[in-house]
Amino acid sequence: MAILIFLSGGLFLGWSLGANDAANVFGTAVGSKMLKFRTAAVISSVFVILGSALSGIGATDTLGRLGAINEIAGAFIVTLAAAASVYWMTKNKLPVSASHSIVGAIVGWNVFSGSLTDYDTLTEILSTWILCPVISALLAMVMYRISKSVIGRMKIHMIKVDFYNRLALIIAAAFGSYSLGANNIANVMGVFATTAPFKPLDAGFLVLSGTEQLFILGGIATAVGIFTYSRRVIETIGGDIVRITPGSAFIVVLSSSIVLFLFASFRIEHFLASKGLPTIPLVPVSSTQTVVGAVLGIGLAHGGRGINFRVLGGIAAGWVATPILAGIITFVSLFFMQNVFNQRVYSPQPYRLGEDVIEKLASEKILLPRLNSIKGKGYKNASDLKSSIEDLGLPVEYDVKRRIISYSKISRLRVNTGAISNEIKNGWFSPGQVEAVMIINGKTYYREWQFYDELSSLSDEWKKRPDLPINREYNRDMREKLKYLYLRFEVPRNGGGSQ
Repeated sequence: MAILIFLSGGLFLGWSLGANDAANVFGTAVGSKMLKFRTAAVISSVFVILGSALSGIGATDTLGRLGAINEIAGAFIVTLAAAASVYWMTKNKLPVSASHSIVGAIVGWNVFSGSLTDYDTLTEILSTWILCPVISALLAMVMYRISKSVIGRMKIHMIKVDFYNRLALIIAAAFGSYSLGANNIANVMGVFATTAPFKPLDAGFLVLSGTEQLFILGGIATAVGIFTYSRRVIETIGGDIVRITPGSAFIVVLSSSIVLFLFASFRIEHFLASKGLPTIPLVPVSSTQTVVGAVLGIGLAHGGRGINFRVLGGIAAGWVATPILAGIITFVSLFFMQNVFNQRVYSPQPYRLGEDVIEKLASEKILLPRLNSIKGKGYKNASDLKSSIEDLGLPVEYDVKRRIISYSKISRLRVNTGAISNEIKNGWFSPGQVEAVMIINGKTYYREWQFYDELSSLSDEWKKRPDLPINREYNRDMREKLKYLYLRFEVPRNGGGSQ
C-alpha cells in the first residue's frame, strides 16, 4: 500500500503529461476540425501506452545521470512537485512540458540531499530545449513547402484532399503518441527506476523488468490524462498561436513526432553508430517545444503573417518558469515530508576516499598524490567530498572528479542468491551470469565497483562493453541487472558494517 501511495506522484505526473502534452500530438488536428476529440483521444491513448512499454527505456539513463533518487518517498515528492507545476500551467492554458518540470524537480532534490547534479547531463538536456524547437520548425517549413508543391501539381479533388488529410492525421497522431510515450515516459516514472519497487515479472512469453512495469503504469496514467483534461491546452495549440489549416496540421504533428522519436530511439542510435554516422543523444526532450516549433515553422513558411507573438511570449515564459517552480516546490516539500511527516526522502550516502580508491584510480592511470591528504576521511554526502577535492586544487577534468567521487561511495552489499531465486528460475539472468553470482554467494563488499569488478572477472557475460553508441543497448541491459542486484543485496546501514 505504501508503494502505491508513493507511486501516485508518478501517476499524477503521467496524468498531467496526458492532460498537457497530448495537445502536442493531436491539438492541431482537433483545432483544424479534421478529427473529433474522442477519436483522437482513443488513438493517442493506445499508442502512448505502446510507446511507453516498448521504447520508453531509451531516454531514462539521461535522467538517472542527472540525479539518482534513492528513496521512494523522495521520488514521490519529485514527481508530485513536477506534476503540480505542469497542472498549474495547464490551468493557465500554457503548453509546458513534463521534461521542464522533472528536470527542475530533480535538481531541487539534489540540492536538498547534498547529491551532485551532473552538469554535463544538465547541459545536454538544456541544449535540446533550444535545439528541438529549431529542428522542428525547420523540418515543418521544408515539409510544408514540399507538400504544397506536390499537392499543387497533383490537382486532387477537394473531397479526396479532405479524406487524405484525415487519414494522414490519424497516422501522424498514432506515430506522435507512440513517440510521446517513448520519449516522455522517462519523465513520468524514470525517477522511480533507482528504487525499483517491482520485481521482474515473468509474463510467460517475456520477462518484464521493474522499470518496464513502471513505464506501463505511467502510460496508462497518461492515457487517463488525455481523456479527462487535455481540451484546455488543445485550444492554445490548435489555433491561438497561428491559425492552422488541415494540411498544415498534418505537417505539424508529423515533424514534431519525428523529432521526438529521433531523441528516444536507441535502435536508430544503434543503426547510425553501426554505419559510422553521427548519433543523436537519447534525451527526454520537450514534446511541447517540438510542436510549438513546428507550428511556428508553419507560420514562418507563410511569411510570419498571423503569428500571435503575445501568446508565444507567454509560452516561452512558462518554459522558463516551470523548472524553477518545480525545483522550489520540491525543496520545500521535501523539508515538510522529512520533518513533519517523518518520512525518509533520501538515504544519507557516506563517502570515504580509502586506500582501495587510490589503488583503483592508479589502475586506471590516474595518479594524484595530493589525494593522500584526505585519504581515510569520511564525508556525509557527495557535495562535501566534491568541495574537499576542489580545495586541493587538483588540475583534473570534471570526469576524473566524478570518478573519484563514484569510487569513494560506501555501499555495503552481501550476496544472497536466495534473494534472486525467482529471477534465476525465469531466465532473466544468463547461465554464465548466474554461475558467477553463485561463486561469490555469501561474500560482502563495501563498494559497488568492487562487487562489479569481481563479477566481471568471473564471467565475460558480466563485462560492460566500450561506451560506444553501438553497445549502449547491451550496456543498458547490464546496468538494469546490476541495479537490481545492488537493491536486492544491499545491507541497511543500521545493519552495521562500514569500511
